[in-house]
Amino acid sequence: MEKFDLQRSYPELYSPRTGDFTLVDVPIMHYLAVDGHGDPNTSAEYGHALECLYPVAYSVKFASKRGLDADFKVGPLEGLWRAEDPDAFISGDKSTWDWTLLIAQPEWITSDMVDTAVASVAAKKELPGVERVRLQTLTEGLAAQILFVGPYDDEGPVLARLHSTWMPERRLTFNGDHHEVYLSDPRRTAPEKLRTVLRQPVRPEIG
Repeated sequence: MEKFDLQRSYPELYSPRTGDFTLVDVPIMHYLAVDGHGDPNTSAEYGHALECLYPVAYSVKFASKRGLDADFKVGPLEGLWRAEDPDAFISGDKSTWDWTLLIAQPEWITSDMVDTAVASVAAKKELPGVERVRLQTLTEGLAAQILFVGPYDDEGPVLARLHSTWMPERRLTFNGDHHEVYLSDPRRTAPEKLRTVLRQPVRPEIG
């Protein structure tokens, strides 16, 4: 059985270059998802979301391998980030952020499989909020992205350049939530070596 690896199947989404933003056409993608609010560095809700997401992800993986003879590699953590004022991402006012944590899934994973995995995880361990994990489909389409290397808190100037220079020069505007893909494990990687895909869905300005 060949193990499906989403990162290898979509190198344009998971291996962008550093230096400058590029445009990519993101296909319809499916994710395990759980929502929350607040500063990820201090919010208990964020910690609970992480604790729920990974057990469900591995439960889905093992069910797929056993029941469908279709194995796959669990993908990296991803996140959608939103705020009423996009400048909140530049200023670093994380207390105002809403977020959705994600782990991408192969297209054959169904909502029923996810619901079964959630129930299985909940029966084995008490995890606050595990019932909120769901299967979500994203249609991001055209997006600007870049590979950022460094601490998460240093992303501000790069995003400021995207918002105030790169997008206006190309007459592009926002068309969805700020999306990040975490290619490094922060528990095992020095902050200056963290690799993060920064992605912003965009569309042409009207008028």
